[in-house]
Amino acid sequence: MVLDKKVAEQTVDFLTQINAIKLNTKNPFTWTSGIKSPIYCDNRLVLSYPEIREFIANSMSQIIKKKYGNDISIAGVATGAIAIGMMIAERLKLPYAYIRPESKGHGLKNQIEGNINKNSDVVVIEDLISTGKSSLNAIDALKSNGHKVMGMLSIFSYNFEFANKKFNSEKITVNSLADYNTLVETIQSNGDLSHEEISRLKKWREDPKNWS
Repeated sequence: MVLDKKVAEQTVDFLTQINAIKLNTKNPFTWTSGIKSPIYCDNRLVLSYPEIREFIANSMSQIIKKKYGNDISIAGVATGAIAIGMMIAERLKLPYAYIRPESKGHGLKNQIEGNINKNSDVVVIEDLISTGKSSLNAIDALKSNGHKVMGMLSIFSYNFEFANKKFNSEKITVNSLADYNTLVETIQSNGDLSHEEISRLKKWREDPKNWS
């Protein structure tokens, strides 16, 4: 869910400015999951632009403080959200850790890197939510280590219905600075793409697994 329309529009504007969001309706990108997509989003580029990373970190920090208060910990999902999660934790002066996709195969074999006290209330930070697989994996790791996941906050979400159902089944509230709907509305308002291309973007959002 997007909480602030103005923040969502500004986020989309920043991401398109730095080419973090790439669109191609004729020659779609292929995700790791195999989904063919007219959009590719690389929010790690945010870190290279001081003004934009400041806006993103401040906006996310304000949401967390308002929704969850100060008696929490922050966890970033590796690798895309490690840095932005740390920036948020620093602003809010909160404990921080990051979560690997799986436990290391050597050393201490940690999946959670950092020190969060047992039974802590944790807010998870993602740079991008697509199918929800990596996000739910991180949530499972936290729960398995005795933590309570209060919610998840991302920079951008595709807001897929099938992913939302997964989060709902785990009783996880997900919020994002911006989402796919905001992106399409902005593109349509700016007149950057033809009606046909806008139509293809909307159809992909309805059924990404079978779109081509």
